[in-house]
Amino acid sequence: MVSKKTRILLTFALASVALAGIDAKAIAGERHHALSLVGEPKYGADFKHFQWVNPNAPKGGKVRMWWRGTFDSLNPFIINGTPARRLGLIYDTLMSSAMDQPSTEYGLVAEWVSYPEDFSSATFQLRKEAKFHDGEPIKPADVIFSLETLKKINPQYALYYKNVVKVEKTGEREVTFRFDVKNNLELPLIIGQLAVLPKHYWTGKRADGTPRDITKTTLEPPLGSGPYRIGDMKPGKYITYERVDDYWARDLPVNIGQWNFDELKWIYFRDATIAFEAFRAGQLDFFHESSSKNWATGYDFDAVRKGHVKTEQISLKSPEPMQSFAFNTRRDKFSDPRVRRAFNLAFDFEWANKNLFYGQYSRTSSYFQNTELSARGLPEGRELEILSEVKELVPPEVFTAEYKNPNNTNPRDVRSHLREAVKLLKEAGWVIKGGALTNQKTGKKMSVEFLLVSPTFERIVLPYVRNLRKLGIQARVRTVDTSQYIKRYSDFDFDIVIGSFSQSHSPGNEQREFWGSQAAGKNGSRNIIGIRNPAVDKLIDKIIFAKSREDLVAASRALDRVLLWNHYVVPQWYAPYERLAYWDMFRHPENMPSQDFGFERIWWYDEKAAARLAQARDK
Repeated sequence: MVSKKTRILLTFALASVALAGIDAKAIAGERHHALSLVGEPKYGADFKHFQWVNPNAPKGGKVRMWWRGTFDSLNPFIINGTPARRLGLIYDTLMSSAMDQPSTEYGLVAEWVSYPEDFSSATFQLRKEAKFHDGEPIKPADVIFSLETLKKINPQYALYYKNVVKVEKTGEREVTFRFDVKNNLELPLIIGQLAVLPKHYWTGKRADGTPRDITKTTLEPPLGSGPYRIGDMKPGKYITYERVDDYWARDLPVNIGQWNFDELKWIYFRDATIAFEAFRAGQLDFFHESSSKNWATGYDFDAVRKGHVKTEQISLKSPEPMQSFAFNTRRDKFSDPRVRRAFNLAFDFEWANKNLFYGQYSRTSSYFQNTELSARGLPEGRELEILSEVKELVPPEVFTAEYKNPNNTNPRDVRSHLREAVKLLKEAGWVIKGGALTNQKTGKKMSVEFLLVSPTFERIVLPYVRNLRKLGIQARVRTVDTSQYIKRYSDFDFDIVIGSFSQSHSPGNEQREFWGSQAAGKNGSRNIIGIRNPAVDKLIDKIIFAKSREDLVAASRALDRVLLWNHYVVPQWYAPYERLAYWDMFRHPENMPSQDFGFERIWWYDEKAAARLAQARDK
């Protein structure tokens, strides 16, 4: 039995240390089975399995799902090519996430982790039983190779692990990461997310004798260590993952009751409409519905009426992403926040929600929607102190007004907002000449292109385009295939795209990649907006080096407020639940986790239900 004192010592977040009044020196060097940024880990070192699994879930069955577009690579670690769906299934990480406690991880490849009082390093002990699918043990050399290689070949990893400056073997199965900063509480946890790659594989040769190159795309199924390996596939058509029967970690507490399907198959379609027809016809087994229209009108077919297809809404307590129309501010026409605000004034969300979404959505009004990190009211207390440090660098509204999206309750509101947009555009130097919005200094006309990858989104964007044309903006929609979209997206070759920025309950280093100035000039980074703002950079550092949960919340709210008042995006919408449909041969635990519905991870195949379904189909 683990004592209460020992369980407290297993807490990672310094916030918890401060709140509980525990001396940081007391926990320095302790071996932790889990890390958490939001308090004490829920499960002690002697836990048997997570509460949100069925520990007796049967193994077996196959499931067919869909994904949009195509793929031409089995290397997910580089920015070139279009990688296949869910390649992460074949790789294990040092630690494994907990789906019922945000920003919390438990040991997977790593048996334990320790760190000094000042968080200047983190040491991980690898499990002696950890191995790759070819039977080779996972060694410190593999971990070292993984970090050093990923930082070299991908700017996203380089930014995410920017403060990890050295990694070395410090024991037979021990590896230590050195940081160039102190008191960055998140660094040990994000190191735990590191996918461990097999050095001997990537530095070896293919069957034809040619050397492998991790910097290039490949269609050779790579070696992994996770619960699945790549099975049958056809590039651009489908990919299949087979469950590894002798998976080394199958009996660890972090995996009990999980990874139950024998086979996971993703079939590629051009768009959701065609995929849904395949689902209706029984060619797909599971459908994660993203269309409000289809959810409202598309499920009145025979298999649903007979109970052969189940529909289910699952509510989660996870943060909602900032899905938005994202501007490329590298382009001069979007450099003025008044112009960007005018675009928001022209977007009629209320009309779209009523006429296109069947009232299923709420308007997004925060980069940290559905969390305590969301800015609200006017800044006060610690948040106000933080914002005061960058007062000369942020819009004055940050201190005087609560950010709110325009709300159109009637046609008069729409006209009023369009008039306000015209006024803002004029203040920014744009006037209508000959029916076209024209820059007074350069004489250039305002022309914008919405770059899309899904034809189903056209019905949403086209009404918005009509409103923009009322302002004299020459707006158009361009829908391209997946490969072209990824290329243009990564190269920042667009005016406006649908940008979705997912957050956690404990933001940290990833904020540099979302909004940091250094990321703005690196192709393939997630700073697609191109933000180069010293105030934002300072607030990101406040988040990363927060000394308590209170400081983290205050800094996150401050960043949220500054991003909103700079009008970098036109916020879109979110639904407070996940919409799922599946043929009646799958089951899930009664006690579902709060952060994810975990279909691939914790659901299972019901053989008897599948037999009944097959019998009913034959009639």
